[in-house]
Amino acid sequence: MVDLPHAVLYSCTMNAVRSPMAEGIMKHHYGHRVYVDSVGVRQGEPDAFVVAVMEEIGIDLSRHKPKTFDQLEDTSYDLVISLSPDAQHRAVELTRTMACELEYWQTLDATVARGNRKTIVDAYRGVRDSLHERILRRFSDGVPPATRPLGP
Repeated sequence: MVDLPHAVLYSCTMNAVRSPMAEGIMKHHYGHRVYVDSVGVRQGEPDAFVVAVMEEIGIDLSRHKPKTFDQLEDTSYDLVISLSPDAQHRAVELTRTMACELEYWQTLDATVARGNRKTIVDAYRGVRDSLHERILRRFSDGVPPATRPLGP
């Protein structure tokens, strides 16, 4: 098993889609052992598609309120994971004087999906599923932790 960091920060452009999904998944599996938070470069608005696709796997993000790097109350993170290029640039600035790891995970922006509702929801599910897989690979060598499984 991989040594878990004590505190992880996920970041994306508006803290409305990618980083809240990653935060929710990480908390689901590791929240009892790791402090997890998320932020954006710019202020975003809650996204109903995020709430819907995360609810499908038993994670409630209905109370998530997007926040920015400037609204962080604490910067004591062992690991900052950026999920968009804008967030990576801002995370580099944040971590210049911090003793922490910084990782960039290139992640699709589901908000660019166009078409009917099914096409858009499928794009959000794809982001959710890729983040879920990446988190499990990064923090447990691909072996799911001993928590309840995702999904119905």
